[in-house]
Amino acid sequence: MSLSSGTASFLAMLAIGLALLVGAPMVFDLFALLQVTVFVAMAVLALSQGFIWGYGGIMSFGQSAFFGLGGYTYAVVAMNAGDSTGAVLLAILLPTLFAALLGYFMFYGRISDAYVGVITLTVTIILFSVFNSTAGDAYTIGNAPLGGFNGMPAVPPLNIPGRPDLPLEPEQLWYASMGCLVLVYGLLRGILASRFGRVVVAIRENETRAQLLGYDTRLYKLLVFAIGGGIAGAAGCLFTNWGGFISPTVFSLATSAQVLIYVLVGGLGTLLGPILGAIAIQYLISLLGAQQVINANLVLGVILAAFVLLVPQGVVPVLRDALARLRPPSHPRAKPGNGLPDAAGVEAKP
Repeated sequence: MSLSSGTASFLAMLAIGLALLVGAPMVFDLFALLQVTVFVAMAVLALSQGFIWGYGGIMSFGQSAFFGLGGYTYAVVAMNAGDSTGAVLLAILLPTLFAALLGYFMFYGRISDAYVGVITLTVTIILFSVFNSTAGDAYTIGNAPLGGFNGMPAVPPLNIPGRPDLPLEPEQLWYASMGCLVLVYGLLRGILASRFGRVVVAIRENETRAQLLGYDTRLYKLLVFAIGGGIAGAAGCLFTNWGGFISPTVFSLATSAQVLIYVLVGGLGTLLGPILGAIAIQYLISLLGAQQVINANLVLGVILAAFVLLVPQGVVPVLRDALARLRPPSHPRAKPGNGLPDAAGVEAKP
């Protein structure tokens, strides 16, 4: 029995991810491996934005809020506990709960889509201001000084679960980061292939029709928003481990804008697009950071304007459509009989 295109693309992406997981340490030196590790951490963050925006239809300007909360939660708990096991779990759980609480007031308060973007942006700005004002001994949680604008240095690294005496080496951190990216990608593909995922896509396409079919659209959007918050928290945990440092700049407007650019460049309505967009943009930022001639933010602004005006679909959808035109026509398949779009088929390719 032949595999469907969605299943085949998923297996192909999984194989590529596992190959990179195993092969990157054999190809890159230590410096390059550290660079690609942070690229992967930002790709996890991009997936969170791509999921809630590209599939949930929720335009959030505040993914950096959950990203930063995940990083700060990990730093505070790891400094106090001396073990990263519980810190990682809380770095995912706290942003998930915060996103669920914020989403409850937005979606059950029937806030319009435009104001959802404004509220999430405002929350990010508030968190930036709050954490930026935590300098001094008074702002210490247990053994963890928040440090204000100077941030929190010397954050304990990830360790083998239950073994704080065995911290991860840079190569092992790569395995953890890339493994997290593969896991998150597989999780989101599974969600989108489920009935839940098809309902989410149906709500994105026509929320009123989904309501008339009997679905509580507010609950589905709340769950999508909470899942995205948890994934962003995991990315913040990886980012903090990569540098052993966290500061209020994770809540900055520049970080929020970068996440949107990742998705716009890679392409909405895909999971592969945000990953490739994050890696490409982060690589470009690293190149621009190595020279002091061109301002990186100016280049990112030009890229954003160019893609919005010239390639609004993003790179992956454009390439996908071009490849589809080159394939010979095939017999159309019957659509699912439950009146819902096939979410897995929408995305993957991949």
